[in-house]
Amino acid sequence: METLISQFTFLSDEPLHDKSFDLFTTEDLVKLFEIESYKAWVAVEQQKEVEEAEATAQQAEDHFGRIMETAMEEFRYFEEEVERMSKAGVDTFVETAESGKKMEETATSVASKRYISEVSVNSVISSSKVHPS
Repeated sequence: METLISQFTFLSDEPLHDKSFDLFTTEDLVKLFEIESYKAWVAVEQQKEVEEAEATAQQAEDHFGRIMETAMEEFRYFEEEVERMSKAGVDTFVETAESGKKMEETATSVASKRYISEVSVNSVISSSKVHPS
């Protein structure tokens, strides 16, 4: 662009020094100016589009980050809830097992006492048959 400006400056001074200078020789230079100006304008527009795309991408990334944060919070809450439910289930199972063990101990104790009572009764009966009074 600077080269074009220096050429344009040179050609714009030329008619002052040379009265036979043909003004149509500057036409190509003006066309080059138009092309370079258009390229510069396109570059500026592309830069704006790039900046807008980057801003949109940043917004999307921020939104995604917030969504992921919320999802992780929900997952942690779910995980804690499952842990509480599992612990409650295990606690219930342990209580049931302990209750069953106590029932077994009670049943064993009753059966043992009944057996001892039957043995005692049988012993007394046997002893009375052996020693009639």
